[in-house]
Amino acid sequence: MVATLAFFWLIVRAKIEALELTPQVEQAVYKHLLPGLYLHLVAEKMEPAAQKHVLQKRSEELLAPLRVRDGPLSDLEPEEVAIVEQVALECAQVFQRSSSCVEGRNGQLALHHHRLHRISSQKLAALNTVHNYFVKRGDDTTAAERFFGVKPRDLFEWVLDRVDLPGRPAEKRAQPQRKRYLLTAASW
Repeated sequence: MVATLAFFWLIVRAKIEALELTPQVEQAVYKHLLPGLYLHLVAEKMEPAAQKHVLQKRSEELLAPLRVRDGPLSDLEPEEVAIVEQVALECAQVFQRSSSCVEGRNGQLALHHHRLHRISSQKLAALNTVHNYFVKRGDDTTAAERFFGVKPRDLFEWVLDRVDLPGRPAEKRAQPQRKRYLLTAASW
């Protein structure tokens, strides 16, 4: 998440600095325009109307100081204001797209669900078991170990104890000689 935020701010700073704005206008973009546009984008995606209206109201509150006659953008030409707004909107959309990495386990399951459309309850239980008992973090601990405070038995050994291994496969049989219809064996 830290790397995502660092990437986002690196992109935003590069785009805003490329506009060569005055410090006052640049500060207004960071303090009002970016958060206001971001909240507007989020509000458009909200389901419950009450939450949507709260975010839209906060977005309007953030954007209001920029719309006043003597506001920080009043010295800019309308074309310049349009460019600043477009760049800020692009920056807000970058954060929209990049924030999906924090979805965690539910996001991972959603990707499986999207690919397969239906995950059977058995497969879901198996995926949860692998996630909780086999996948390890950088500190070499599993989710189950962090939750219970005790290192669980090795998952692979546990599965081997409970699964009957299949028998050896049958030996390959000799393939019958293929009959040639056009060429005889002597002509080769």
